[in-house]
Amino acid sequence: MAVPAFEEYEPAADCVCAGCAAQRRSAARALPVRYGGHPAAHGARRALVLATAAGVVLGGGVAEAAGMTGPAARSAGAARAEPDGDSPQGGPGPLRGAGAAGPPSTTTATPKLRPTTREAIIQRARGWVTAQVPYSLSGYWSDGYRRDCSGYVSMAWNLPGNEWTGSLAAFGTRIPRSQLQPGDILLFHNPADPAKGSHVTIFGGWTDSKHGHYTAYEQTKPHTRRVTTPMAYWSHSADYVAYRYRGLTGGGAAGSVSRAFPGAGKFGPGARNAHVTRLGRMLVARGGQRFYRAGPGPGWGDADRRATRAFQRAQGWRGRQADGIPGPGTWGLLVNGTGRDIPAAGNGGSNQDGKYPGRGYFRAGQSNSHVERLGKQLVKKGFGKYYTSGPGPRWTEADRRNVEAFQRAQGWRGAAADGYPGPETWRRLFG
Repeated sequence: MAVPAFEEYEPAADCVCAGCAAQRRSAARALPVRYGGHPAAHGARRALVLATAAGVVLGGGVAEAAGMTGPAARSAGAARAEPDGDSPQGGPGPLRGAGAAGPPSTTTATPKLRPTTREAIIQRARGWVTAQVPYSLSGYWSDGYRRDCSGYVSMAWNLPGNEWTGSLAAFGTRIPRSQLQPGDILLFHNPADPAKGSHVTIFGGWTDSKHGHYTAYEQTKPHTRRVTTPMAYWSHSADYVAYRYRGLTGGGAAGSVSRAFPGAGKFGPGARNAHVTRLGRMLVARGGQRFYRAGPGPGWGDADRRATRAFQRAQGWRGRQADGIPGPGTWGLLVNGTGRDIPAAGNGGSNQDGKYPGRGYFRAGQSNSHVERLGKQLVKKGFGKYYTSGPGPRWTEADRRNVEAFQRAQGWRGAAADGYPGPETWRRLFG
């Protein structure tokens, strides 16, 4: 058989073969020595490429697994929530690309702190989750931040440069795990070998009353994710340290802001207090900015009611549960950063309010704005691999296959996953 030409490829994130595991370790060791890299990394990397080439000649099955991508690769990793624990990172440095207009990295004894809020941190973290930013040791996203775990936290904390696990602590205050609140981080830095196990996650709120699991926002292979995680992590759990960003504003820097529901009497017509301001800011962070022409502020207004109602309806609540006045359930989801965000408003045209337009628009020969809108949402959700161009207004087999992939990802089979969107498919895509 012909031996293919080899390049230094990025190994599959969930492949367990020796070749991919070795290359992931080699990539981690390729950091500069001053950031914990290994001086023999370059030679090891070349040896790995040669060893991988030999593996293809001697064992085609292993080589195929090492280069596995697409549905087969995703299925291989779907059985477990945790990553393979091998997501190396780069060292500190300035922003890159479109985000490089800001000042360089400020890793010093007294780093510059940009003021921010918990709500803003979670909002930025969610932005990468929504975009499913692909993991990269050396690549940068459009905002200038490096696409690894520490670059992700640098972005969420709005730091002036790209930091790493060895420098992030300088921007935070160490806190007990029991005091964790959304926007804080859990950091493990291995000073003996920074490329071995070092990692950082953003705390998004507790998911059980015993505080055994939490919602973690993290940048790992293959892309940014938001997932329920055991406290503090699957590996090296005891070594993770909780930190709070020292530039927090709004009284949250010391953890003094209570998460307890202040009571229904603090909201509604005539109410004027700090709780109304806090509610508005949380709603803005969850997609409610369009309801506020000014503010949010301490005086209760129609903008607060409409934004609250939109958030309640995003959870699937109706009737008295979505009356626009926050109760304990609404407040709990907001302060913990959980639940569904307020969906984006339509940009004009018919049926831009999220309502299902009907089956007749999605059939062979149909060409309309609903088909194009469906396609764009599929791409946004990560189900656009069958498009070779577009998506566009004309219904094609690519549309049907992408819809089918989305439906099957919901666990549906048979007629429920025929590739033609029904009301529930539409609700899950746009909800």
